[in-house]
Order: sequence, then structure tokens, then C-alpha cells
Amino acid sequence: KHITLDEIGRRLALGTFKELNIIVKADYDGSVEALADSLLKLTREEIQVNVIHKGVGQITESDVLLASASDAIIIGFQVRPSAGARKVAERENIEIRLYSVIYDAIDEVKTAMEGMLEPKLEEKIVGNAEVRETFKVKKIGTVAGCYLTDGKITRNSNIRVIRDGIVQFTGELASLKRFKEDVKEVKNGYECGLNIKGYNDIQAGDELEAFEEVEVKREL
Repeated sequence: KHITLDEIGRRLALGTFKELNIIVKADYDGSVEALADSLLKLTREEIQVNVIHKGVGQITESDVLLASASDAIIIGFQVRPSAGARKVAERENIEIRLYSVIYDAIDEVKTAMEGMLEPKLEEKIVGNAEVRETFKVKKIGTVAGCYLTDGKITRNSNIRVIRDGIVQFTGELASLKRFKEDVKEVKNGYECGLNIKGYNDIQAGDELEAFEEVEVKREL
């Protein structure tokens, strides 16, 4: 399947390197150069934009065949494909995007490319708890009896242990219980017992911060 603007966001490139090949056709030399230059300027460290062919006039069958061979999309400004080019494009599944405003072409390609950027991970704090007491349990380690002061803690939450404003440990939950029953989440105002994977130095008075890492779409 060949590349399309809609497909870009879902296309997994080999490794982390990604590139977008474009063929530009327009009504005048000035339009061709303006559009090609603007598209090339969208290149970023992670995404290479290549204008592999540019020209004045109708979109031809040879343009479509070149797009097919190089996995490119065709962008036309104030031009249209020939009947033959349309047929070849349908057969080869080549996307032809036609515009009458240069900015619209640039904006759509830019938006599609943002889907190609590796999303970045951001922390989202989902809950806070205070440790009221601790228990040593054989084969498990230290279990903390906690009270949720804000938000919620889920079984999949990442946990940060804070003592006197200083982070002591960041890790994952090994268990989350209410009245000895395993639970998926505990909400604000409730008590729970929890055990942190690989950390037994938790103390009464410690604060716990539950957080999730969420993927955020990056913008160019």
C-alpha cells in the first residue's frame, strides 16, 4: 500500500527515521517554487521531506508512475490530473491532493507529519496518598496502610515515594488492596494497603504520588 496523508500517522517507518516523498505540480513556475520551498522547510531532524519531482502543468501518467515507484504523494496547485493519470492513480493507489490555496497544502502536510513524529511521554499525576502505618509481611515485604488525600491510585499507577519533600523512590505497585481484597483502584477519601515493587523502606508519614505516563502528540 502506498503512502497517503491520512496513512502517515499510522505508518511505522523502519527504525525511527521517517521520510515523506512529494511530487509537486502547479500552474506557474513561481507557484511550483513557492510550494516546493515551503514543503522542504517542513523537514525536521526526525522527518525528511523530499520533493522528488516538480513541474508546471497537468498531472500526467508519468508523474503517477514516479510516485508509485518512489512511494510518494502528489500535490497539485491549480492543476488537475489527466484522465489517464487518474486511472493509473486509482490502479496504483496513489494519492493526488489538489489545492487552490498554497497555505492549505502546506498546512495539511504539516498536520500529517505531526502524526509521524514519535509521541513524547508526559507525566500526569492522578492521585496522592499519605502513609499512615506500615507492616512487614513475610515473602511480600513492607505493606503501607495509606489514606487517599486526592484523586485515585490504580493498580497500574506508577508510584513516587516522597519524604520531607524529597523523592525517595520511583517505581511500580506490586499490589493494591482494600480489606485484604485485591482491587483495581482506590479513590480519594478511602484507605488502602499497598506494596511497592522492589522497595521496602517506606515509612509512616511518607507521601505517595501516583502518576501515569501519557503519550502526547508532538507538534512541529
